[in-house]
Amino acid sequence: MMPERAFRFGRAGHLVGMVGLPTGAHGAVGVIVLNTGLMHRVGPFRLHVDMTRRLNALGYPTLRFDLSTMGDSGASAEAASREQQVRADVGDAVALLRAQTGCTRFVLVGLCRGAQSAHAAACTEPAVAGAIFLDGYIYRTTGFKLRHYLPRLLSPARWHGFFARKLRQAVAPEEVTFGSVYPPKEQVRGELAAMLARGLKLYFVYSGGIGEQFNHPRQFRECYGREVADHPALRMDLLDGTDHTYTLVCDRERMFGHVERWLKEQFPPPAPRVAAG
Repeated sequence: MMPERAFRFGRAGHLVGMVGLPTGAHGAVGVIVLNTGLMHRVGPFRLHVDMTRRLNALGYPTLRFDLSTMGDSGASAEAASREQQVRADVGDAVALLRAQTGCTRFVLVGLCRGAQSAHAAACTEPAVAGAIFLDGYIYRTTGFKLRHYLPRLLSPARWHGFFARKLRQAVAPEEVTFGSVYPPKEQVRGELAAMLARGLKLYFVYSGGIGEQFNHPRQFRECYGREVADHPALRMDLLDGTDHTYTLVCDRERMFGHVERWLKEQFPPPAPRVAAG
């Protein structure tokens, strides 16, 4: 196992994280993994632990840490919005990994809410050179609705299920599901375009577990337009058949393989040092 070291750090000494330090990786691109929702820094089913250790084995220094008020991290006592706190926390994480490893460029990784946090930080943090958004922002398009609803309209079984649900709701209404509130699509599109114009390299990976939001690879272009979707510094992959948190080992291996290949292509790790004979 690669050496790992726990740190308490940050502008108020309130953040807690785990740094992975590969041998001979001084000055390499660092990878910072952000919380998924309110989950502890280990990630769903230890996803972040497995990911960072695999990246350490490839030669990438890593930091998985808890944002303010999450997991083991406390509050900074600052009067700031959540987005401002996230950006400040990522700035602290960049400073820590730079001090420990000599990294000057960083790639952010986030799943779901973590992807949204990575997006917010990538908009303003000058040291961020790239980002991996796992089930990041995506908006339903006309194409999505046609692909989603048309087969259902033509299915008698779907109509039967629809009326059955309506009857049940008349007796016991369904609970409201509280999800994250997306910013306007035009805002996100503009922010992505600005990131690309600054030279960031972006990788969007969507799981099959968000079929109610994303149902075909071309939806990405429908959503963000050619300027963003076809930019040479942006890649998008849809991993059909996987679940949202990559619970199955085979799904996890598939996602890790995509992430590792993209990182090695865009940010090659340092070549292993050969001992003098």
